[in-house]
Amino acid sequence: MPIEQIPALPDDVLGFIAKGTLHRSDYRTTIDPAVEDALRQHDKISLLYVLGADFEGFSGGAMLADSEIGMSHVRRFERIAVVTDQSWIRHSVLLFGHLMPGEVKVFSVADEADASEWLTSRAEPA
Repeated sequence: MPIEQIPALPDDVLGFIAKGTLHRSDYRTTIDPAVEDALRQHDKISLLYVLGADFEGFSGGAMLADSEIGMSHVRRFERIAVVTDQSWIRHSVLLFGHLMPGEVKVFSVADEADASEWLTSRAEPA
């Protein structure tokens, strides 16, 4: 399976590990239902994407599906962490991440635990 949901995260944090090439059907069967379910329970959610050495890329349909889900819930993503060592992904996230109203950070594969910690930590009230 090209994408798997990461278990054992808080229910307002969704995590996915991608391998191979992602297709639109992977969004329809795995990511979209998980996001919709989490958003029924929470006003805002955070996302963790792990795109390691086994990740090869996105099909055109997957890129469209990614942008559709992002734009349809743009104000409901609190934080997004992308874990990858692939320079083209890091560059793309750094280039376009500022378009998201929530916080977006890129982490190296060696720092996956830090990415998860960043997503699950909450700022103390002022």
